[in-house]
Amino acid sequence: MNCKAAVTMLVLACGLSQPASAGLFEEGSNAWDRGDHTIAIRIFRHLADLGDPKAQNKLGTMYQHGWGVPQNYSDAVSWFRQAADHGDADAQNNLGFMFLYGRGVARDYVSAHLWFDLAASAGKPSAVFARDLVAAKMTPAQVAEAHKRAREWEPK
Repeated sequence: MNCKAAVTMLVLACGLSQPASAGLFEEGSNAWDRGDHTIAIRIFRHLADLGDPKAQNKLGTMYQHGWGVPQNYSDAVSWFRQAADHGDADAQNNLGFMFLYGRGVARDYVSAHLWFDLAASAGKPSAVFARDLVAAKMTPAQVAEAHKRAREWEPK
């Protein structure tokens, strides 16, 4: 085991303070970038279990693509949902795609539109395009329902 991996494991074993969590997320991102999914999954899972929405979104992405874990759309949706419920725009966008394509959930254009709309409202430009794309597949009543749900949504 290299020195960085040993330090990471020591930090995980000893617990974290908030500033250490930020540094640990960066370490997980660095592991992700170099393709070391074993380390990335350990770090992100630990942070996700502590409620970090960015780590929850990263875990969702890893399960969606099978990076470091067996591909599992249901687990991906679960992690995306936890992060999306806390207002993470990337997770909201990712969750929108899961509903759009019916991966890990039943295909649901109203839910897809809802999550894309929330991500777009949070400044995610790609979500605007995705929301408009899915709206073209929906009835006016479905679009109205999605707008209503978006107005009523509150982060947890």
